[in-house]
Amino acid sequence: MNQLIKIDNTEIRQDGQGRYCLNDLHRASGGNPIHAPSQFLRLKGTKEFVAILDKHNADLHSALEINNGGINQGCYACEKLVYKYAAWINPEFEVKVYEIFDKVLKGEFQPIKTQIPQTLPEALRLAADLAEQNQTLALENKELKPKAAFVDHYVDVGTSKSLRETAKILKMPEKAMIDRLISDRLLYRQSGKLLPFASEKVKPLFTVKTGTAEHGHNYTQTRVTAEGMRFIAEQYATELML
Repeated sequence: MNQLIKIDNTEIRQDGQGRYCLNDLHRASGGNPIHAPSQFLRLKGTKEFVAILDKHNADLHSALEINNGGINQGCYACEKLVYKYAAWINPEFEVKVYEIFDKVLKGEFQPIKTQIPQTLPEALRLAADLAEQNQTLALENKELKPKAAFVDHYVDVGTSKSLRETAKILKMPEKAMIDRLISDRLLYRQSGKLLPFASEKVKPLFTVKTGTAEHGHNYTQTRVTAEGMRFIAEQYATELML
């Protein structure tokens, strides 16, 4: 009988190899669409992390398993990948996940045990709950797949794009996109110009073009690289793409 961890009244399912359901963690975190497992798993850093985990544990089960059908539909991840996912969502949720998992490992917290239905009404209720979970996952995948395909069509472009061009290509409202880039501390305003922060995280995403216009005026323009376009799409697709 599987034992399930519970975070804010959301049970975190496990598969037969002890991996945890990222979709349940997503719901426990509040269910913000931009934090969906599919967004996290598309990131280059996540893919590299999973590859390294699998390399170090070649004789064990894979760090990640995605089930596209059945009653256990969802993305199942090993404990290390769970922590990385929680950290990606936000620091508060990361700490909460660390604390609960730590208590379970130390035996200070008694995980919830899966209850086997004893009556027909209980069995029907369980079936309805599972059907609702699967429907939610199916709708999420249906919504994200065309957006992911649309993004992949453009990310290989070798030249940089202006912020306006980027918003147009990704079908995002330009102002809303820029506001998010500023609020997430990727860009900042200085003397009326939008400039990227000089952190290692931001550097690959933007390039700054300077020059002299026809009338002799100097100009500075922040442009989005192909990697930056992919990043913007992956981070804000569900929220901003029209």
